Amino acid sequence: MAEDSSRAFVKDVKRIVIKVGTAVVTRNDGRLALGRLGALCEQIKELNSQGYEIILVSSGAVGLGRQRLRYRRLVNSSFADLQKPQVELDGKACAAVGQNSLMALYDTLFSELDISSAQLLVTDSDFRDRDFRKQLNETVKSLLSLKVIPIFNENDAVSTRKAPYEDSSGIFWDNDSLAALLALELKADLLVLLSDVEGLYSGPPSDPKSKLIHTYVKEKHQGEITFGDKSRVGRGGMTAKVKAAVNAAYAGIPVVITSGSAPENIIRVLQGQKIGTLFHQDAHLWEPTKEVDTREMAVAARESSRRLQALSSQERKKILLDIADALEANEKLITVENEADVAAAQQAGYEKSLISRLALKPGKIASLAKSIRVLANMEDPIGRVLKKTQLADGLILEKTSSPLGVLLIVFESRPDALVQIASLAIRSGNGLLLKGGKEAKRSNAILHKVITEAIPDIIGGKVIGLVTSRDEIPDLLKLDDVIDLVIPRGSNKLVSQIKSSTKIPVLGHADGICHVYVDKSANMDMAKRVVLDAKIDYPAACNAMETLLVHKDLVTNGALNELIVDLRIQGVTLYGGPRASLLMNIPQARSFHHEYNSMECTVEIVDNVAAAIDHIHHHGSAHTDCIITEDRETAEIFLHQVDSAAVFHNASTRFCDGARFGLGAEVGISTSRIHARGPVGVEGLLTTRWILKGSGQVVDGDKGVIYTHKDIPINS
Repeated sequence: MAEDSSRAFVKDVKRIVIKVGTAVVTRNDGRLALGRLGALCEQIKELNSQGYEIILVSSGAVGLGRQRLRYRRLVNSSFADLQKPQVELDGKACAAVGQNSLMALYDTLFSELDISSAQLLVTDSDFRDRDFRKQLNETVKSLLSLKVIPIFNENDAVSTRKAPYEDSSGIFWDNDSLAALLALELKADLLVLLSDVEGLYSGPPSDPKSKLIHTYVKEKHQGEITFGDKSRVGRGGMTAKVKAAVNAAYAGIPVVITSGSAPENIIRVLQGQKIGTLFHQDAHLWEPTKEVDTREMAVAARESSRRLQALSSQERKKILLDIADALEANEKLITVENEADVAAAQQAGYEKSLISRLALKPGKIASLAKSIRVLANMEDPIGRVLKKTQLADGLILEKTSSPLGVLLIVFESRPDALVQIASLAIRSGNGLLLKGGKEAKRSNAILHKVITEAIPDIIGGKVIGLVTSRDEIPDLLKLDDVIDLVIPRGSNKLVSQIKSSTKIPVLGHADGICHVYVDKSANMDMAKRVVLDAKIDYPAACNAMETLLVHKDLVTNGALNELIVDLRIQGVTLYGGPRASLLMNIPQARSFHHEYNSMECTVEIVDNVAAAIDHIHHHGSAHTDCIITEDRETAEIFLHQVDSAAVFHNASTRFCDGARFGLGAEVGISTSRIHARGPVGVEGLLTTRWILKGSGQVVDGDKGVIYTHKDIPINS
């Protein structure tokens, strides 16, 4: 996630108070969450080694003590004792026992990391004493100078409160307010409140309509937020955290509420990433005057898509033809904006492969317009009867094609992808949300404008929404009740991040590790043409060859050497597997599972077709793989056994493309094994509906009709 200007304050942070909630310390069953605590301690060690001063405030003592005492009481109880009504354990006793357990755990974890920790128990009344506060500052200052982690907790065992979790009066009333008080008293630069959710939401986090609030603006949000239930184990929950955060922030100490479960969240906050919810006294200055509502955008796309579906096939076809005309009419304007993006990317030092994908080369707009016209003239995909069954006399069931609904496409650097995806969405009757990379910001904006202005008002341009801020992606990925499919097109990192961040089905591929296997019976003139095309036609494409596998016999007869020479003449840098690097004296590849996206590739020698298939299954990404051979039996073995989305015989891997497959265009290439696989065109954006036509039939315990379940011709 990109650095945000509102997070620039982290550059001046040195002293940090971190509050760990009970829900972070314990699991849902009440037991210790050792993995989470271990990861937290590792983060603190890392920050400590970087020179940050860390002060910890940890909840969890009462809960741990209660669990331990309940177990002890159960062990020591007779059967007769268990029949009596169970009296709730004294909270003070639970606190005393639990504090011992909690600190023993922290001491063990920090000791393993070669870090020392110290326990400091305080009560509300302590802070009324000026001498105590002075001594507190001196003690903490001394501990921090020695790189010791002070761990604070309220001393519930001897507190004058009525009982832990009951009394909310005084200078502080829970560990959230204690953390805020300590941040002020010890002059911290930042307060981090760790919770069991990502941050503060506009409503209960379980409610799909709730949105994560990245920056809390008191004037805007205090009247809007609906809090859910209190913490399952702690005393305050999110209400207490927000109250403590507001008090500290408006006293001059920035506060971030974020998840204690996500790895390295504290480190990410200190890197300036937009993690969790920020509270800051200047927050009202950073908020835009009008915030884009991602839910409203998604809902508008769905409503517009339903109007699109209601049009006739000819009306939808005309929209596509109008878009093709509009693109050609605005080619000069589009080119100017795209050239500005390319120049900015070059100046910023982006990789050549990204700049190559970013540029709309001469003839590209004409090619895109042609693809759209091909798509427009295809058979209408919506409402096609796929199967027709007579369930009973006069009762006809039809299985029909239907749009998925709303698609979210997140793509990097390819402005032409916007055009392809938009045209496919219109042809298939789907609503669409598009998020392109910042490097193509101007290109995407002009293409979106040209396309949406060509859509008639009866549908509205909102059928295709353009998301402009990367910060909106987390909110969009939460909208599983409005968005039906996410298709990421970009790097392995992008695809992996999206897959791990959403409940919405994700269609796509993380890698394009494509292989060409040259068998011993290959026609070598053909092999050279196919191998060179697969590698150099467009090296940045996901369907470009990344690994060349060759039969061992081609080493001895010199054919491999010819292939290598041809690749080198074309400027391809070669790396070898263990066998090839030794025999050919080339550098060894760092990994077989590596996508170069450039004029580089890996070469390896295999014993036979079975070894080639085994190599592909172990190191490939199930994208596109090819065999070059004149032996039909060997070819059939390869074609039927290689478990990839696309498998070719004597043809370049570069043919794996929606337009080349005759799909008109593609939203991407999928290596998933459900819904759609390979280049995803119109059909991959459709689902099915069942339409039943009867004449008053009833089930009546399955006595109302006589079932025939007879397949009948679709056109009947």
